[in-house]
Amino acid sequence: MSTTLVSVLPEVKKSLAQQQKMLVDGKWVNAASGETFDVFNPATREVIARVPKGGAEDINRAVKAARRAFDTGAFHRQLGVRARSKLLWKLGDLIEAHAEEFAQLESLNNGKPIAVARAADVPMAVDMFRHFAGYADKLEGETIPTDVPYAPGRKYLNYTLREPVGVVGQIIPWNFPLLMAAWKLAPALACGNCVVLKPAEQTPLTALLLGRLIMEAGFPAGVVNIVTGLGDAGAALAAHKDVDKVAFTGSTEVGHEIVKASAGNLKRVSLELGGKSPNIVFSDADLDSAIAGAASAIFFNHGQCCCAGSRLFVEKKVYDRAVEGVADIGKKIKVGPGLSLSSEMGPLVCDEQFKRVTGFMQSGTKEGAKPVIGGRACTGDLAKGWFVEPTVFVNTKPEMKINREEIFGPVVSVIPFNSPEEVAAWANDTAYGLAAGIWTKDIAKAHRTAELLRAGTVWLNCYNMFDAASPFGGYKQSGYGREMGKHVLELYTQVKSVWVNLND
Repeated sequence: MSTTLVSVLPEVKKSLAQQQKMLVDGKWVNAASGETFDVFNPATREVIARVPKGGAEDINRAVKAARRAFDTGAFHRQLGVRARSKLLWKLGDLIEAHAEEFAQLESLNNGKPIAVARAADVPMAVDMFRHFAGYADKLEGETIPTDVPYAPGRKYLNYTLREPVGVVGQIIPWNFPLLMAAWKLAPALACGNCVVLKPAEQTPLTALLLGRLIMEAGFPAGVVNIVTGLGDAGAALAAHKDVDKVAFTGSTEVGHEIVKASAGNLKRVSLELGGKSPNIVFSDADLDSAIAGAASAIFFNHGQCCCAGSRLFVEKKVYDRAVEGVADIGKKIKVGPGLSLSSEMGPLVCDEQFKRVTGFMQSGTKEGAKPVIGGRACTGDLAKGWFVEPTVFVNTKPEMKINREEIFGPVVSVIPFNSPEEVAAWANDTAYGLAAGIWTKDIAKAHRTAELLRAGTVWLNCYNMFDAASPFGGYKQSGYGREMGKHVLELYTQVKSVWVNLND
C-alpha cells in the first residue's frame, strides 16, 4: 500500500533518539536496576525508543517523593488555590503549544490516525486541564445547623472541609495515552493531591513529554512523578502502604487484582474498566444516522475503546439494511499507518492485542458466526504491522465468546430483536455496564429504554460524546467511581467535620 506519511518533527526525532528517563522528585532518572525496555511503532513493529524499566524500588522512591511533597503541604497548603489553578491552566497552554509533537508521538506509539490525535486526543487533554483549573478554588465545605439532643440549649458551630486525599497512584491504559493521563492528573492536582503516574508499558512516550511540561510549568518537585515499567511496577504502586488512593483504568481482570492489592492499607480505589456495550437501533430511527453512528461506535480508535458499541442490536424490520450499511462503511475504511493523513484506522497497539483480537475473530467463525466483512488480519504491506480488518459478524448466539467477552478491537456482532423489553434484557445480560447507545425518533421510547439499561452512560441518537464537565464510569464489573465532571472530585477529596464550642 503506497502512502505519504506526515513529516516527523525534528524535536520528535530527537526525543526518540535519546535515552528516555523517568520523572521522580523533580529529577529525570534511570531505573534503579539500570534496565530498559523497548517501545514499538505498531504500524511497522519496529522499536522506536527505549524507556526505563521501573520496578518496586522506583515506585518506592516516587511514592516517598510524593509523600514528602504532600506532607510538607508545598502544593495543597502553601501554594494557594489560585496559584494551583494557574499552574493547571499553564500546563494546558503548554500542551496546546506542543500539540503537533504530542499528536505525532501518539500516532507513532499508539498507532492511531494522526488526524484523530490532532482533532480529539490533544484538544481534549488541553480542555481537561483548563476545566479542572477552575475547580481548584471551588472545593467548598458547608456549614451544618446542629441541635445536639443530649446537649439542649448549648450552641456549636459545625462545618466541613473538603481536603485532598494525599498520595494518589494512577495507572493508565494504552488506548488514549495522553488523554487518560489528563483525565487522571487534572482533577487529582486540582484537589491538591500528589501523584505517582504509571503509564501503560506499550505507550509511555506522551506521558514522559507531559512530565517535561509539568516541570516547565513550575509544579513543585514530587507533586507529579512518572514511573515507566511493566506490570510489576503497577502492582507495587497498587499495594504500596504509603499510597492513599489508587485510580486505575484498564481491564476488568487487572481491576480485580488492584482491589486485592489495595487491601493492605485499605486505600481508596476507583476503577474504570472494560465493557461490552450494547448499541440499540429501533426501526423508527433515522437509519442513515444510526448506521453511521453504529459504525463509528465500533470502528473508532480501531475498536480499542472500553465503551465501544461491540454488540449492535437492530430491530428485525431494519436488520438487513443496518447490516449492509455498517458493513459497507467498514469495507470503505482506509486502514493504514497512523502518520498517513489518508488513514481512518490504524493498527492494534501491540502483538499481544493483535493475537487477542485475531483469536476472537477465529473463535467467532469456529462457533458458527458469519463474518459479513473482515474476520482476519490485514495482508500485503499492512502485514508488516499489527493491522486487522474491520469486522461485522452475523448469525451469532448469546453464549458465543464474541458476544460475552471484551474483544477491544474493530469487531461487532449484529443481533436482531423484536421489542424494547426483549432488547433491554439482552443488553443487560453481561457482566459489564459501562455504556450503551439508543437510536429512535420516539423520545418516550428512548427515555423508557434508557431507564431499563444498566450502564453508566447512555447515548441517545449519538455515540462517543464526552466532555470534561460530564461524568463517565461504569456499573457492575465495568468499575466504580466517575471520571470527569464534578463527581470526579469525590474520588480525590475527603470530608472533615469540624465542631466549635460556642458556649461560655
